Amino acid sequence: MRNTAKLTTAVLAAGALTFGLGACGSSGSDSASDTSGPLVVAASPTPHAEILNYIKENLAKKAGLDLEVKEFTDYVTPNTATEDGSVDANYFQNQPYLDDFNKKNGTHIVPVVTVHLEPLGLYSNKVKSADALKSGATIAVPNDSVNEARALKLLDANGIITLKDGVGNEATPSDIAKNPKNLKFKELEAAQTPRSLDDVDAAVINGNYAIEADLKPADDALVLESAKDNPYGNFLAVKDGNEDDPRVEKLAKLLTSAEVKKFIEDKYDGSVIASF
Repeated sequence: MRNTAKLTTAVLAAGALTFGLGACGSSGSDSASDTSGPLVVAASPTPHAEILNYIKENLAKKAGLDLEVKEFTDYVTPNTATEDGSVDANYFQNQPYLDDFNKKNGTHIVPVVTVHLEPLGLYSNKVKSADALKSGATIAVPNDSVNEARALKLLDANGIITLKDGVGNEATPSDIAKNPKNLKFKELEAAQTPRSLDDVDAAVINGNYAIEADLKPADDALVLESAKDNPYGNFLAVKDGNEDDPRVEKLAKLLTSAEVKKFIEDKYDGSVIASF
């Protein structure tokens, strides 16, 4: 049986509040200094927790690693919980998102090892191709700054819109230079974008949320990010100073093992791509 804790929205909110009240205290550093217990890792359910649970059930014991996986469905609490020591590490995010998060929240999270890429894709329940989008169509995009910019860059790379020159990882619809179909954009929390497909003409959806919604990015996306030179690989992360925790080092080695690469290839069939 999996020893995986699934947290409710109420618990997530409480965790976020705990961070807000206790981030300046010493409890986080005290917790982080104890390496005798299990390594507690916060992760998005798909594919991150699935990969971690594969390690827990098949590889961890032999490596001498006691691993506990906690699933979170948002993109905020895993970092705040890592910062305050409620968990030891997290696995759910990419570098541009982390850079933005640390800057805006004063956190000190750092990457340890990059594991995989989840290609961002454009999906629709109403049209079969991006070319079929009608004038004035509404596109749902994630509302956090990094993933919104990533979504707009995907549309730009496929000729659906044109962004202004030099737009970086904080692009918004106001940075669109050319919008030949006069598309409208509906900004939603990333986790809500798959649920919007019946209400909008198309939606740009993060790979993990697409898979959770039974979409197959490699088959169902109208357009899909290329893996080549992609900066959005997902990694194991810890609070700065905890990179040398022997438990973290064991997990980093297992996450980039041949066994995990085969698991990713077999289970996700191109919808999740190993980055090592």
